[in-house]
Amino acid sequence: MTQQLVRRHFAFAVVCTALWALCGTAATWAAEDNFFVAPAGNDQWSGRLAEPNAAKTDGPFASVKRAQEAVRTQKQQEPARDKPIVVSLRGGTYWLTEPIQFQPEDSGSTAAPVVYQAFADERPILSSGRAITGWQVDEKGRWVVDLPEVQSGRWSFMQLFVDQQRRYRPRLPKQGYYQIAKDCEPSPKAAGKGHDRFGFSPGQIDPQWHDLDAVEVMAFHQWAGSRMRVAEVDPQQQIVTVQGNTTGDSSWARLNAGHRFFVENVREALSQPGEFYLDRASGRLTYIPQPGESPDRTSVVAPLLPNLLLISGDLAQRRWVEHVQLRGLTFAHANWTTPPQGQSFPQAEVNLGAAVAVQAARNVVIENCAVRHTGEYAMGFGAGCKHNRVEGCELFDLGAGGIKIGHALATTWGNTLAAPADEEALVSHHTIRNCLIAHGGRLHPAGIGMWIGHSPHNVIEHNDIYDLYYSGFSVGWVWGYGPSQAHHNEIAFNHVHHIGQGVLSDMGGIYTLGISPGTVIHDNHFHDVESFSYGGWGLYTDEGSSGIVMKNNLVYRCSRASFHQHYGKENRIENNILAFADEQQLQRTRTEPHISFFFERNLVYWDNDNPLLGSNWSDDNFRMDHNLYFRVGGKPVTFPGGLTFEQWQQQRHQDQHSIVADPGFVDSQKDDFRLKPNSPALQIGFEPFDLSQAGRKIPARLTTDLPPVPKGFE
Repeated sequence: MTQQLVRRHFAFAVVCTALWALCGTAATWAAEDNFFVAPAGNDQWSGRLAEPNAAKTDGPFASVKRAQEAVRTQKQQEPARDKPIVVSLRGGTYWLTEPIQFQPEDSGSTAAPVVYQAFADERPILSSGRAITGWQVDEKGRWVVDLPEVQSGRWSFMQLFVDQQRRYRPRLPKQGYYQIAKDCEPSPKAAGKGHDRFGFSPGQIDPQWHDLDAVEVMAFHQWAGSRMRVAEVDPQQQIVTVQGNTTGDSSWARLNAGHRFFVENVREALSQPGEFYLDRASGRLTYIPQPGESPDRTSVVAPLLPNLLLISGDLAQRRWVEHVQLRGLTFAHANWTTPPQGQSFPQAEVNLGAAVAVQAARNVVIENCAVRHTGEYAMGFGAGCKHNRVEGCELFDLGAGGIKIGHALATTWGNTLAAPADEEALVSHHTIRNCLIAHGGRLHPAGIGMWIGHSPHNVIEHNDIYDLYYSGFSVGWVWGYGPSQAHHNEIAFNHVHHIGQGVLSDMGGIYTLGISPGTVIHDNHFHDVESFSYGGWGLYTDEGSSGIVMKNNLVYRCSRASFHQHYGKENRIENNILAFADEQQLQRTRTEPHISFFFERNLVYWDNDNPLLGSNWSDDNFRMDHNLYFRVGGKPVTFPGGLTFEQWQQQRHQDQHSIVADPGFVDSQKDDFRLKPNSPALQIGFEPFDLSQAGRKIPARLTTDLPPVPKGFE
């Protein structure tokens, strides 16, 4: 183990020790709890008791809102307080009628943070769901119930959760996708704005469908998708027009012939167990139960609110929410419905909101919490946020992605998506550690596991990210060499796997954009990255990525290449293990007049007949040396133009000190990439790194009933 790695893990051990000490401190705080909240509490009580007294005259509060009022009063009474104010929530479900909101008045201080935590080992759930009861069973065995709030237009939902599992609306085709039959010019309402029409094949879309303008088209572009409501169908021309339009007229926003789509929320397609349909006009909800489900024993919940928690400071007045800590809480059932204009965004769905949305907040801690069953992102840290920490959290079953950090301010596309001029608005210095982000993109497949826009000085480490349909990480938000605030970010010791899954293209285990000095991506574990068509890379430095160091990463089973640079400047790709990529092992797309990257001390290992280097290596504005290459079975390693390894060295003056040799992995077929003693990799200066350190360092606490993979995205 290198000295740097030893130092790093010594530092991590110190952090872990500090966390255990903190847990001990939290236990001390629990013994001095100031207030209690319980589902069976009463907001007229004092909130000073953990449970009602024998006479039922005093006990815990019933709501977090009432506890907040009590905390504010206590702060006024003790302005010099030097110990935490703790609110403990008893286990059970708190049904929210409005989001929980923290404002500057709810802040604590360094000496006296305000803590909202789970009581002991109980599990409080803060839900914006509504339990659906009163089911009747019709002659077909379907469950039906009439919801007056839906009929009156006061409530709508497109998600349903049955025994904590996501259920889906009926769609066509039942599995897989249709293909757009022909391109169409935009309608007059969309001309110059985007696209809103395409041709379909016979039998795919029927103008006689019930409640046609509630039927939705999910159309896929390359790396994004558009979810749009149907406006009209021309059965003679076989053209469908949607209510909104895609974002712009660029190639990535068109509804091109051959692109995939499906239609959803089709009442006539309601036929399979687990499907549901909500009729807006009558307010009737119909659900086809799965085997073993019965109305009297099955929990059915539909979401009401898009936001569950809002932490909202006042950026303009420089009034922050500070020193608020949340521990052991579960936030569940966040709503989202397709607006009339639809949902179409060029990349990463970052125009969407978050169930836990944070603005103008400083030194906020969210620890050992869960966010599940969302319609958008799980968490978002926006303008004015600095020095916040998310640790030990589990974010899963997500409509979009996991966590957003930073800015994507403009609505137009390109380099106008700029960072804020106000330095206090800049989002920076966040720590995301030991979190799980899984089962994302359920409504919006282009959601990112963890997205960093215009934001520097963030540390993202020891997280698990899996089962998404786009990239695990996306860092940076400038296309090209314009000014960027995504610098000095550290992405380390994370485990990202089974992403893409053949749904979207142009994606990677980690995806970067723009000039990023000081950004280091190290000791991560990326594998099983599969795109739909082009893309599916492990390490992906896209447009303008510059000054980035990628080292000590283990990358394998990527559908296109383990490493790809579109274009950028002087990135350093060092001391990585890159194995078993499919189309090529390494890819470079654009030639430029400067050095693209330095590729040194890497082990590249593959077992197919595809090339080592793919795409564009026509110039020599890159530097490759001290690498080890090996094709399983000892097959020849060749280079662009059919050059042998020796010719590559002599004619192109690359890899002068590299070798072709079996690195001697312990068992690569079983994903064991440790090196055997006396590996020839040591000859090139490769420094073995501890492959076991990537991923979460704490056991899963809340993900014991994981949701299924949705139909159509298999």
